[in-house]
Amino acid sequence: MSRIRLALLVASLTFTALAARAGEVAVAVAANFAVPLARLSADFTAATGHVLKVSSGATGKFYTQVVSGAPFEVLIAADDETPRKLIAENHAVAGTNVTYAIGRLVLWSAQPGFVDAQGAVLGSSSAFRHLAIANPKVAPYGAAALQVLRARGLADALAPRLVTAESIAQAYQFAVTGNAELAFVALSQVIGAGPSQADRRPLGGAKAPVGPAAWPGKPPMGSYWMVPQSLYGEIKQDAVLLKPGEKNSAAVALLTYLKSAPAQQLIRDFGYAAPGL
Repeated sequence: MSRIRLALLVASLTFTALAARAGEVAVAVAANFAVPLARLSADFTAATGHVLKVSSGATGKFYTQVVSGAPFEVLIAADDETPRKLIAENHAVAGTNVTYAIGRLVLWSAQPGFVDAQGAVLGSSSAFRHLAIANPKVAPYGAAALQVLRARGLADALAPRLVTAESIAQAYQFAVTGNAELAFVALSQVIGAGPSQADRRPLGGAKAPVGPAAWPGKPPMGSYWMVPQSLYGEIKQDAVLLKPGEKNSAAVALLTYLKSAPAQQLIRDFGYAAPGL
């Protein structure tokens, strides 16, 4: 048998094996991680043959849906509290929760130069009329945004200007469309809307820079303030296997893949801090 025919045979057998064990996973993903998951989804499918069926939204709303019997198999949350709560209430499988990323909060505007490196615009009474945040009752990034305003002593003064979005994705859209001049969003959203991933890819290793240094010559659209982590609680983002996915090997494989080196590198590329897995 020629080498070419042998290579074709091996490729055919590999594809057949992948197809034979390929499965589908119903995934509920926090809105801030929707774009990174779209990238990870293609790599995950290429590596395993499994396909993701994804719904994105606010973590708190997904909690309500899961408790009400929604057939999600994996929850990729924007916090670590919700997965733990689902385990305690027997809606998720004990011991399967894993921190896949540490979120980073930014104050963002679609207008270049509008937000400076210290977020001073928040204290200007005339610079803006509306500030969008995700609903703090259901979205961890919204709760973090309120912590920042309180830490800055601005919560009461800015309360009349707050526009509350259903999720961090909607908060971002309010700023994109101009319905709000400012929004507290995830750094991953700012990066995800910028140049191509090839242009954004950090220049080396786990400690690669985040922000303008990560994509030399091609800054993300608009302007933003990277909020110091001293102003809000750490946003540990956990994924967990839900009860409907307990016997789905594809669901288990997804959780394993999130901890893999390629997945963790891509997660860092989108501006998240490494969880130290």
